[in-house]
Amino acid sequence: MQQEEITLQSLTDNEDIQIGYSDNDIAIIDSIQKFAEVSAAHVSMNAVAICTQGRVQGTLNGLPMELHKNQVAIIPQNVMVTDLMVSPDFDLKAMFFTNRILQSFLREKMSIWNDVVYIRRLYVVTLEDEDLQFYTNFYEMLCLCFDKRVDHPFRTDVIQSLLRAAILGLCGALKQRILSDTVSQDTTSSTNHFQRFFDLLHSVDMKHRPVEWYATELCITPKYLSVLCKKHSGRTANEWITEHVLEDIRYYLKQTDYSIKQICSVMGFPNPSFFGRYVKDHFGMTPMELRNA
Repeated sequence: MQQEEITLQSLTDNEDIQIGYSDNDIAIIDSIQKFAEVSAAHVSMNAVAICTQGRVQGTLNGLPMELHKNQVAIIPQNVMVTDLMVSPDFDLKAMFFTNRILQSFLREKMSIWNDVVYIRRLYVVTLEDEDLQFYTNFYEMLCLCFDKRVDHPFRTDVIQSLLRAAILGLCGALKQRILSDTVSQDTTSSTNHFQRFFDLLHSVDMKHRPVEWYATELCITPKYLSVLCKKHSGRTANEWITEHVLEDIRYYLKQTDYSIKQICSVMGFPNPSFFGRYVKDHFGMTPMELRNA
């Protein structure tokens, strides 16, 4: 048995894995029967996987998980999957996403995803018959797009639009599940503060603020905020803030006609010069180069 490092590169480079589609942010896998040979894996990307036959069991970050036919696994990035055991007929279809593309797909609805995977740790969901039919038809339509010529000018845009619709549909089902769930949830102070931090981060337009500002709004210390973020998600508060700021920058530059000065004002940067250095440091290009990329 061996441990597998599941990254975008490892998926696309492995000849034993059937790739339906891949780009810089997404990999869609038609079959991962090869993982019957793996006992543990580090999944560096967000993943949504539907078991099409057989079953698999193991642990996700130490929590037990079992996935059967017609169940979907929702896996956040940087998860350790261990003690994997699969049935001989096990197979699945899976979509792997970078955090950047997932953020751009969900925008303000990202809070639903975070609630499910980081607060509730609801890693496995059983598909209802109508959901199963929807995703079966959806995947068939997606396969038609895979078969289009690679040099089709809008192939990537069409595929990403379909994937965004699928992820939004999944988040809608998850939200209904959360609202109707009568099982008591963890209501510890730590969990509540972590959830409130996410709610605050998604609700404010001006996200480019220090950890101290968010901590003050939550009436806790900056150190405690970073500690509880690390505890619940494996990432610091500053890492979460930076990720959301970068996605907002990309959104305003690529999806709006706001001037650089307007974006600075909306996002809380003191001046265009500071904003330009921030973009250059994180994206390796100027704001205008990023807008035109």
